[in-house]
Amino acid sequence: MNRPLHITVLRGGPSAEREVSLRSGDAVARALRSLGHRVDEVDPLPGDPAIPAGTDVVFLALHGTYGEDGTVQSELEELGVPYTGCGVRASLFAFDKILTKRRCLRAGIPTARFERFIDAGAAWPDGWQPPVVLKPARQGSSVGLRFVDRVEDFPAALAFSLSHGGEVLMEERIVGRETTVGILDGSALPVVEVRPRSGTYDYANKYTPGRTEYFCPAEFPAEVTRAVQAAALGAFHAIGGRDYARVDVMVRPDGSPVVLEVNTLPGMTETSLLPKAAAAAGIGFPELCGRMVRSALSRPPATR
Repeated sequence: MNRPLHITVLRGGPSAEREVSLRSGDAVARALRSLGHRVDEVDPLPGDPAIPAGTDVVFLALHGTYGEDGTVQSELEELGVPYTGCGVRASLFAFDKILTKRRCLRAGIPTARFERFIDAGAAWPDGWQPPVVLKPARQGSSVGLRFVDRVEDFPAALAFSLSHGGEVLMEERIVGRETTVGILDGSALPVVEVRPRSGTYDYANKYTPGRTEYFCPAEFPAEVTRAVQAAALGAFHAIGGRDYARVDVMVRPDGSPVVLEVNTLPGMTETSLLPKAAAAAGIGFPELCGRMVRSALSRPPATR
């Protein structure tokens, strides 16, 4: 990538994570311009990504439905335009938390026990005890997330989560430390530990400055760090990931990792978790964006 490129950054979009995506796209566009590239910023509509003529590569700064579920990836492949990040199938698998868990189980990757719900009138399942976590199967950024500490709170929580999608995942609530692992070019970056100052790592604590502390590299014994990174890489490979992603992993008190989900288009502001991990590995934000573009252009045309 020695010459200036014409790069189109797709950001915004129709999902519940639109505002986060706009911030990611703005940060990426600034970084790419600082590297000398010509950058167009496009807010796409489903079915019409509106890629400007002459675009060399599309940088996907979209999050959530349409951007992260394989839809826009399929549209770009039909147009023959290279794009950053995972391909169609990996995006589809990772965006659906239930499909991710099934693929992790098949690959022997540790993940939390779970149930699937599609009916708001469903009863509390046999053999379960609270606390549990409810989350829409196909949303991100903690949209529709509910913690259930009492069985009697289950119906309202299930109805709320189902209102954000037609399928809900119920998981055992893992007691431990919350971490995330960035994957870049097939390698695990330093582990980030996430500690909300109060409550849980919900939407408000994620996106309100000062409400969450981040530690990178996370302070774990070396063998625990290796186990967490190995679990994250295992999940990334289980969904067929390529180039980069971010994998959320809980760490039990005994140091054993439990994979929660794979994010194929993680947040890309300069304070987002994947850029934090890259910075801890000595990779600045503009360089990180540039590497993502290079990966997209390095693939043969049929696999871009």
